[in-house]
Amino acid sequence: MNTKFLAVIFLGMLTSCGSSLYKKMESADFDLIITKYADTIDKNDPEINYQVAEAFRQSNRIQEAEPFYEHAVEEGVIEQDAYYYYAKALKANQKYGKAQKMLERYLPRVTNQEVRALVENELANLTSVERLEKEENYYRAKNLDEINTEFADYGPVYINNYLYFTSNRSSSKIYKVTGTPFLDLYRVRSKGANIDQRTLEKLSPMINAPDINEGSLAVSADGLSIIFAKGNDGKPTGNLEVNLYFTRYRNGQWLQPRLIAINDPKSWDSTPALSPDGNTLYFSSTRPGGSGGMDLYSAKLNRRGRWVDVRNLGPEINTPGNEAYPHVSEDGSLYFSSDGHPGFGKIDIFKATRQGGLTKIENLGKPMNSSADDFAYFEFDLQKGFFSSNRKGGKGDDDIYTYVNDDPDLKVVNYFLTGTTLSTDDAGDTMALPNSKVLLVAKNEAVLDESFADQNGIFKFRVYPEEEYYIIGEKTDYFTTRSLFSTKGQSVKKDTLKEFITNVEFNTKVFLERIVLEKPIVLNNIYYDLNKSEIRADAAVVLDSLVMIMGDNPEIFVELGSHTDDRASNDYNMELSWRRARSAVSYILTRGIDPARIVAKGYGESRLLLPNALTEEDHQVNRRTEFKVLRYDPKSRQDDLPPDEELDEYDRFFDNTGG
Repeated sequence: MNTKFLAVIFLGMLTSCGSSLYKKMESADFDLIITKYADTIDKNDPEINYQVAEAFRQSNRIQEAEPFYEHAVEEGVIEQDAYYYYAKALKANQKYGKAQKMLERYLPRVTNQEVRALVENELANLTSVERLEKEENYYRAKNLDEINTEFADYGPVYINNYLYFTSNRSSSKIYKVTGTPFLDLYRVRSKGANIDQRTLEKLSPMINAPDINEGSLAVSADGLSIIFAKGNDGKPTGNLEVNLYFTRYRNGQWLQPRLIAINDPKSWDSTPALSPDGNTLYFSSTRPGGSGGMDLYSAKLNRRGRWVDVRNLGPEINTPGNEAYPHVSEDGSLYFSSDGHPGFGKIDIFKATRQGGLTKIENLGKPMNSSADDFAYFEFDLQKGFFSSNRKGGKGDDDIYTYVNDDPDLKVVNYFLTGTTLSTDDAGDTMALPNSKVLLVAKNEAVLDESFADQNGIFKFRVYPEEEYYIIGEKTDYFTTRSLFSTKGQSVKKDTLKEFITNVEFNTKVFLERIVLEKPIVLNNIYYDLNKSEIRADAAVVLDSLVMIMGDNPEIFVELGSHTDDRASNDYNMELSWRRARSAVSYILTRGIDPARIVAKGYGESRLLLPNALTEEDHQVNRRTEFKVLRYDPKSRQDDLPPDEELDEYDRFFDNTGG
C-alpha cells in the first residue's frame, strides 16, 4: 500500500525527513528500480541492496524493504541510516525484539549525529511496545466502505455536513516518483458517517490541477475558505517543493488559490488544520530549527486576516522523527500522527493534553493504531470521528475509517480565560485598547498561545488546570506589560459533573501604558540605608521589575534617575544621588541588560516633589528613583502592516461578504 503520510510521501517528495542526510535517488523512479533489481539482486552487494530497500521505503513499502536492508547492513553498507531504517522495517513487520537487538548492536557504530538521534529515540520507543499492547481503551473502528476505493483515500475533514478528503481514484496521469495517480481533493455530502454517494464530487479545477498533487486540506467553519497543500509535478524542471495555499468560495466559484505567507521557500509545508475558533493554523514543516524530520508548527490569524507568528510546538510534541496531520478537538486536545513517539509500527495517532504545566503524550492504542500507517485523525464530536489507515483488511491503498469512543467517563471540562486590554485616554480615563497582541506564556517563558484583541479590547485563551501563566500584552507605542494568572486550586472535579461538557471561564484585565518620551515613572519602594548607595534586598526586587520591563520592551532606551531629600548640602546630595543611580544601573546590568540601553543620572535635591517636606513620609516621597524613556525604536510588529501592504478582501483569509 502507498500511504500518503508526510509531505515526503503523501505529495511524493523525493527526500525523506527534510534533511540533507536523506537526499538520495532524487530523480529516481522507485517502481523502475524495484522492478529491475528486486528479483535479481546479489545478496552480497550492500549498495544495490540499500538502493532497492530505499526504493521500497520511499514508495512507502518499508515492510518489503526488510530483507534488502538486512543484506545491506550485514554486508557493511556505508550509509549509517540503513541501520535505523532496517529497524523501522522490522518494527513495521512487528518484529519488535529483533529490531531492538539490531539497534543495540549497531548503535556504537553510528557516528552521524542525526542518525544517532533517530536510533536512540527508536530504541527508547521499542521498550514501550509491550506496555502499549496491554493498555485498554473504549475505541471502536470501522472501515467507511461507502467512500473507499482500491486507490488512496485519506485525510478526512468534516464541515457543515460535507466530508472532504484526498484521493487519486480518478486521475489518468501517473506520478512517476511513486507509480500512483496524481492526488486531488474531493467532497461528499454526509451526516456524520452516513455518506450520500450521489453527491460525490471532485473540487473545482481551480483547485485540482491535472498533473500536480493536491494534498490534505483544512476548511473554515463556514465552508467558504480552504487551506490545502500543493506541489510536485514530478518533472525534472518542475516544482519540487510542497506549499500551503488558500482559496475562497465567492459568487458561486472558488477563486484562484494563493500562497500563504508563512511558507518557507526552501522547505515542505503541509497537512494544515484549523483550531475550532479558526484563529490558529497548525501545519507540518521541514523548515530549519526543528527537532528533526517534519515538525508541527502553529501560526496565528492577525486582525487583518493574515497568518503570522509561526511557532514550533516544541520538543514535547516534536521528535527526531516526523510529526504531521495535527487536529485540535473541541476540548483543546491536540491529535497528531508520528513515527517518533512510542508506537506499534510505522506511524501512529497520538493525543497531547496539558495539565499542571506539563504536556502528556498518549498513544491512542488499538484499534485506532496498528503496525501500518494510521493518521489524519478528525473528531466531529467528542465521541465520534474519522481517521485514515492502510492497515490490512482495507480496500487497497489508504482508506478512511470511522471511530466511536464508548468511554463511560468521557466528561469534558474546558477552561477559558477572557480578558480586556486597557489603557488611559488623554484625560486620564480608562479605555479599552483594541487590536493589541496578547500572549499566553508559561512560567518557563514558553509561548503557549497568542491572540489579537478585538475592537473592544477583548481576547480569549484556552487555559489548563493547575497551571500558572504570564499574560503579556503588547502594542506599538505602548509598554509591553505582563501579569500573572493562575488556575491552581480552581480545577473542577469530573466525578462531580452531571453534564457531558462543562465550561469554566476566568476573567482578567491587561493594562498597557503609552510610551511617552522623557516622562518620569517612579519605581516605588526603592530604599537605601542612610547616606549609603548599596542596593538593599527590598530595592533589588523593584529593580528586577525594571529589568523585566526592559526585557519585554527591547525597543526602549532609558535613563535611571535618583533623587534625594533636602536635608544635607546640595553638593553632597548630588553626589549621593549619582552614586545611588550608578549602583542601581550596575545591578540592572548584572541581569543581562545591554549597557547601551540604560544610563544613570543623579538629580540630588534639584527636583523635589514636596519642597516643604516636614515628615519622614514626605522626605521619602522626595527620595525616589525614577526611570524615563529617552529613545524609542519600535520594532516591526507582525500585526501592524505598513500602508502599502494593506490587504484587499481576497488576501484576507476570512471573507465577511459570504458566498
